[in-house]
Amino acid sequence: MITILGAGGVISNELSKLLVESKQPFRLVGRHPNPMQGTAEIVSADLSDKEQTMRAVAGSSVVYLLAGLKYDHKLWAATWPLIMANTIEACKRAGAKHIFFDNVYMYGKVSGAMTEETPFHPCSRKGEVRAKIAVSLMNEWKAGGLTAMIARAADFYGPHAGNGIPNILVFEPLHKKQKAMCLASDSLPHSYTYTVDAAQALVTLAESESSWNQTWHLPTTPNPPAGKEFITCAATEMSVPPKYRLLNRPMVRIFGWFNPMVGEVYEMLYQNDSPYLFDSSKFARTFSFAGTPYAEGIRVTAASYREVA
Repeated sequence: MITILGAGGVISNELSKLLVESKQPFRLVGRHPNPMQGTAEIVSADLSDKEQTMRAVAGSSVVYLLAGLKYDHKLWAATWPLIMANTIEACKRAGAKHIFFDNVYMYGKVSGAMTEETPFHPCSRKGEVRAKIAVSLMNEWKAGGLTAMIARAADFYGPHAGNGIPNILVFEPLHKKQKAMCLASDSLPHSYTYTVDAAQALVTLAESESSWNQTWHLPTTPNPPAGKEFITCAATEMSVPPKYRLLNRPMVRIFGWFNPMVGEVYEMLYQNDSPYLFDSSKFARTFSFAGTPYAEGIRVTAASYREVA
């Protein structure tokens, strides 16, 4: 049985589609999971509760940890270590392999491209949490107590990816005939992982016996566009003018006083005021796929907004 912890999220939804297409039985786990055609089981569970997590994972062969939490550093610090510890213990008891879908916050500000070998130097509170839970999982597989892997993505975008940064700042406002927004700089390259690629790569990695007990960067197209170029391409696909507002540090700081979500973004602006380059060449060399070209990913994402117009 394949189990997905974090039902209803963007990557979970994309992964579920692939499992349905391949007719693989799987279990969806979340606080309030919605049924999906082709799903074998639906389980309601709070992953911060140990016994609920044990029950949710029991009988699994592969477990994907795709859960997301509200963007709040205090909640992350209190809850993510519990979720990771519970998932690790549940996978041990079930004899299941564990795939953790991770981000890049633990790297901190990097000069050059981020690779799987980039050391952890978090420069944010959320990054400190991500480093802690990633290390805890890595220590488990190094000690031989668990077969696992970390599958890491850059900021992501894609069809129906409502919480993706480009979806929030670019596609959604352009769809509403409003100005897009760009954080910190519009002239620096910024890598984005296409959600459809991320889901397919998770399946590919899970099915490869040689992929386990290591970290992988999920396929993310090299030579990313700058913010202005990304917005212009999206606007062209959505048949609207490429108008946008550049949000500098002082503006984000002020907005954060009134909007806690924006306030949480402030400490992460280091990812936008210098080149943000995500290297997934390890995956490309191994599986001969470097990612969907940005023009195509943007085209499909823009089309998804027309579907719900």
